[in-house]
Formats: sequence, C-alpha cells, structure tokens
Amino acid sequence: MTSLTFDIAHERPQDAADIEHLHEISFGPGRFARTAFRLREGIPFVDELGFVALIDGRMIGSVRFSPIWIGDHPGLLLGPLAVLPQYNGKGVGKALVRTGMAAAAARAEIAALLVGDLPYYGPLGFHRVPLGSITLPGPVDPMRILVSALKPGGTEGLAGAVLPRRI
Repeated sequence: MTSLTFDIAHERPQDAADIEHLHEISFGPGRFARTAFRLREGIPFVDELGFVALIDGRMIGSVRFSPIWIGDHPGLLLGPLAVLPQYNGKGVGKALVRTGMAAAAARAEIAALLVGDLPYYGPLGFHRVPLGSITLPGPVDPMRILVSALKPGGTEGLAGAVLPRRI
C-alpha cells in the first residue's frame, strides 16, 4: 500500500453531482436495481453523516448513511461507499467509514447495517447477522448482511425487516 494524503470533509449540497458521477463510475447502471439502493429510495441520507474524500479539492470518494428501521429498532444503512477505482486499496474507503461511524456514534445512533464483504468491513467493527434474523425488502445474499454497534449493546436484539425511516 502506498502512502496517500487526502482530506475528509462533510459533504456539501454542491457535491451532489460529483457524488452521483462517482456512484456511476463505481457501480454502473446496475446500482439502481440493488436492494440497498431501492431501500434508500425516497428517504434522504442524513446530511451530517455524508462525507467526501478529497485530494487538492478533487473528490475521490464518498460515504453516506440513511435512516432505517431494523425491526422495531432505529438504525442506519451505511452506503453507498464509493472510491474512484485508481484509489482503491489505498485506505480512502476505510477512512470514510471510520469518519462516518464516529460521527454516527456521536449522534447517539444505535447501529449501522450494510450489505458488503466481511473481509473488508470486519476490521471496521462489522459482523454478520445471524442468518434469517434480519431481512431486507429484496434479494440479497444473507451472508453479506453486516451490522456494527454504534453504542454498547447496540446490536443486541436486532431482528426483523429493514425498512426506510423518516427523521
């Protein structure tokens, strides 16, 4: 891994077009059919939890969090997390996740959920949910449903359907 110097800042309203372009590059047109994307439709992400990574003012990565219900418990859906391909593997995504998770914990949020790879997200505090305990409103590999507590005991008793939450 090469050393890379970048800044992390709160997302600003004027970053929206650059973030959409970043999502297009990172995920392609198929992103609209993914369950996590469909879950986020119609609910705004939490403004204070949107972060971007910048090199000399140029956006190279982004992370957002959306409010959800996990059964009867409020939580956050982490994502999308996107980094320009040429910066993959250089710590940008992990730095964005750490920054977002710290900000979410400071807001007294309980838990964050995502659909992703355990080898990547495990070192960031995420673990698999017990099979069948949490369901999403669409097809998803149950082995990729991951959760992390944002406060002590935050993942205890989490079960049920994941649905959008308006805040």
